[in-house]
Amino acid sequence: MAVGARSVLVRDLDPARLVSLIEEQQVTHGFLVPAALQFMLAVPGVEQADFSSLDTLVYGASPITDEVLRASLRTFGCRFWQVYGLTETTGGIVHLPPSDHDPDGPHPERLRSCGLPGPGVELRIVDLVSGQDAASGEVGEILVRSGQVMTGYWRNDAATREAVDADGWFRTGDVGYLDADGYLFLHDRVKDMIVSGGENVYPAEVENVLMSIPGVADAAVIGVPSERWGESPKAVLVRQAGSDVTEEQVLAACRERLAGFKCPTSVDWVEVLPRNPSGKLLKKDLRAPYWEGYDRKVN
Repeated sequence: MAVGARSVLVRDLDPARLVSLIEEQQVTHGFLVPAALQFMLAVPGVEQADFSSLDTLVYGASPITDEVLRASLRTFGCRFWQVYGLTETTGGIVHLPPSDHDPDGPHPERLRSCGLPGPGVELRIVDLVSGQDAASGEVGEILVRSGQVMTGYWRNDAATREAVDADGWFRTGDVGYLDADGYLFLHDRVKDMIVSGGENVYPAEVENVLMSIPGVADAAVIGVPSERWGESPKAVLVRQAGSDVTEEQVLAACRERLAGFKCPTSVDWVEVLPRNPSGKLLKKDLRAPYWEGYDRKVN
């Protein structure tokens, strides 16, 4: 709007319509959540669609798997720009520019990062237990300080004090780490982390492996009750049309690429995963049936 561009808004997530709209409206720049990109890639004939008008696609709001990102780069043929931020930070605060979206470049590992903090944005990673600053590469909660951070929650001083400390550091509730070059790598939400036998399991890491398995169209990993481990990871998957991939094949693939404690102990198959209108997985809804009858929803 600031440069006088026309905005094309859609009410519902209709992947086929999104594919056709890009050509019809000659869209040059777009913002899509990873789930929308994933669903668009599955539209029949997407490989023949005309995306020549596209200059840049911005994505964010949830983790993206290597498989979806690489396929998107091939299919849409434009620049990709990732943003990470929250409502409380007035949008994007960390950016992965197009120059870092090269799977065959010198730093392909950066495709799994959120990027670098924007101008005027400070980041800290703190230990989940002690609250002390974590070393480079160590996982902890992401704290942000910036002029973009909210003043506070509307008429809720208690929630504001819990979220923003006296020095202006905002607790994002997200878990990640900073590498030696200052790139932010996001693991998951604090509330989605699974603690199995005392080991921390971050669903996004497991989901990234699951989405690379042939025949898997969509994936979610949740913690379910376990008498032995307190809780254990379960994979809830959607098969690609025509696929007959089995639980045994999925678990075997995970064992090849993940530490034992990170591997799902079971697989459930569903027709579709629950998502909100913006495409985010509703993991609370996924977990609910498995925790019925338990006073605590995590162990």
